[in-house]
Amino acid sequence: MTLTYPSAGLGAPKDRHPAPLVDTGLPAGTEVFSADNHISLAVDIFYERFPESMKDKAPRVMNVDGGWVIGYDGKSVLVPEFIEVLTQYDPLSGSHTGDVEARIAALESEGVTRELAFPNSILALFGWPDREVRELCFRIYNEHIADVQERSGNRIYGVGLVNWWDAEGTRRTLTELKELGLKTFLMPLSPGKDLEKRPIDYASAAMDDVWAVIEEVGLPVSHHIGESPPASPNEHNAVGIGMLQNMAPFRDAFGKYILGGILDRHPGIQVGWFEGGINWVPSAIQDAQHIAASFHHMADLEVQKDPQQYWDEHMWASFVLDPLGLELIDRIGADRVMWSTDFPHNESTYGYSNESLASVVQSVGPERAVAVVGGNAERYLGLAG
Repeated sequence: MTLTYPSAGLGAPKDRHPAPLVDTGLPAGTEVFSADNHISLAVDIFYERFPESMKDKAPRVMNVDGGWVIGYDGKSVLVPEFIEVLTQYDPLSGSHTGDVEARIAALESEGVTRELAFPNSILALFGWPDREVRELCFRIYNEHIADVQERSGNRIYGVGLVNWWDAEGTRRTLTELKELGLKTFLMPLSPGKDLEKRPIDYASAAMDDVWAVIEEVGLPVSHHIGESPPASPNEHNAVGIGMLQNMAPFRDAFGKYILGGILDRHPGIQVGWFEGGINWVPSAIQDAQHIAASFHHMADLEVQKDPQQYWDEHMWASFVLDPLGLELIDRIGADRVMWSTDFPHNESTYGYSNESLASVVQSVGPERAVAVVGGNAERYLGLAG
């Protein structure tokens, strides 16, 4: 069974309804864990929790046309195209942190037991110019999403945010995050610039102390698509063109982990790649092998392992709908891929998640499907052996 893509009539998530649950072919008792969902922040937590002396610097959480956005001085910092996308799913019951019971009901309606929930519009904070404000916002968000996780009975696992620009801040925020019970954290694909306005290079010596802290604390690093605006203006279907561009953003960071030596210097690190599918993995590994061999005579850093070994030992990826990737599962590794609904996004399987689950079973068989639709996410987060 190959799952066909939804017809043009599926509509916005806010207008969809879950289909009746049917037998997916999964063994009885299988717990489905969606490895990549999203949850909007619908509470003005930064202004509420900032100290009085800093409230004038606090980003505000605002609702614009039904979408929850980050703003300042009464204006959203998000581009109109992104706000338009938010308005397609934020009105959906259970889409945000303000109603945990509705969120769980939405998951159950599609046969999902647990989820890993990434943030939405607060990614705008990645580029917030005041670093003190940025880190304080991260701390407040981590406390908030950890409370959501606890109130859900650990059915909604929140993805935390950390200081990545200096090692002391990394230790401070990552230690706090772990103590709150969060199991992973989001690192931007584009880390911005340092205090001297130089682009931050994850694989540079200047970042080694940051990676050493991450390795020591022991939580997996999560990377996610969707940070970058389109590279050029688009008169037609701007959202679709932007999404197509954002679906394949991982190669630069993938190269830094392998060819840049991050994993050689810090072999305890685990890395997850989210919402970019899995079909990119074999081609990226193949190209890394070819490049490592072809440019070995020019390399100023010896790569210690075959690129395939780095993937097999350190990396994981999630997919929503990826028939091609499932055809290549033996090359990727059934123990390294994680199914997701991507609820409540436009490209999510909300409304036909059962059909999506059944297609995984048909593609990889019931035994491996148990790992793909649940067990691997648990292992990634350290919830299972």
